[in-house]
Amino acid sequence: MRQQLSFDAGLLPLWLWQVFQALVLCCSFVEANADQQLTPYVAEYKVKISVLSGKLATELRRTESGYSAVSTIRPAGIANVFMNGLIEESSWFSVSTDGVVPDHYRSVDTITKDQKAMDFRFDWQRNEVAGTIGDQNYVIPLDGRVHDRVSIQFELMLKLLNGSPADRYVMLNEEELRPILVSNIGRKRVNVPFGSFDAVGIQHRTEDSSRLTTLWCAEKLGYLPVIIEQHKNGKLRVRAVLDEYASLVETAASRAK
Repeated sequence: MRQQLSFDAGLLPLWLWQVFQALVLCCSFVEANADQQLTPYVAEYKVKISVLSGKLATELRRTESGYSAVSTIRPAGIANVFMNGLIEESSWFSVSTDGVVPDHYRSVDTITKDQKAMDFRFDWQRNEVAGTIGDQNYVIPLDGRVHDRVSIQFELMLKLLNGSPADRYVMLNEEELRPILVSNIGRKRVNVPFGSFDAVGIQHRTEDSSRLTTLWCAEKLGYLPVIIEQHKNGKLRVRAVLDEYASLVETAASRAK
C-alpha cells in the first residue's frame, strides 16, 4: 500500500524548492555585468531527503509579460514504491530595474500529509498579497519588496549576474512574511553528475531558525544552483545535485503559448 510521505515540506528548496523550495547572495566580489538577463532553461536534480530519493525538475520560460518558473519534486527509486504524488511550485514574475517583481504564486502538494494547495497574487498598487491556502482566504499587507518561494531564486540569480550585493530578503512562506539572511562562503570547484563547475557558495536561513541552506551556484550556468544542501541542527537533511540541464531558445510564438 502506498503511504503519504510525512516530512517537513520546509526541507524542500526555496526555489523551492520552493522548495522546492525553494529557493543565492550576490557577492561584492562577483564581477558585475550590466543588464545581464535570466536565461530560460530546463534542469533536473537528483535529490536525497534523509534516506529517501527523488527527482527535482525546474524550468524557466519567458512569457509576454516576463517569466514563468516551475519546480516539481517527485519520489524516485524505492521511495516510489511507498508513495506517489508530487509537490509543484509555480511563479509568474516580471523584471524591473530593481529586480524580480512577483505577480502570481501557486503550489500543489499531493505528497505530504497536509497536502496544502496555495494560490497567491501580488498587488503592488495596493501593496498587498491575497490568496488561499486550502479553503482559507488571506490578505497580507506588504511593506517593500517581498518574494514567493520560487521567484526569490531568480531575484538572487539576477543579482549575482549583475553584481548587486544584498544580505537580507523577505519571503512569503504560506501566510507569513519571513526575513531571510544570506551570506557568501566563497568559491570552489564542484563536481555533479552534469559536470564540473566553478561555483559561488551561498548560505541562507530564516531568522531564529536552525535550518541552514547552502547553494553552490555555477557562474557558467547563469548562477543556477548545481548543489543544494540543507542542514537542520547541524545534520544534513536534504541534498540535491544537478543531473541534467539545457538552455532554451524561445521564439515569440512559443512564448505566447
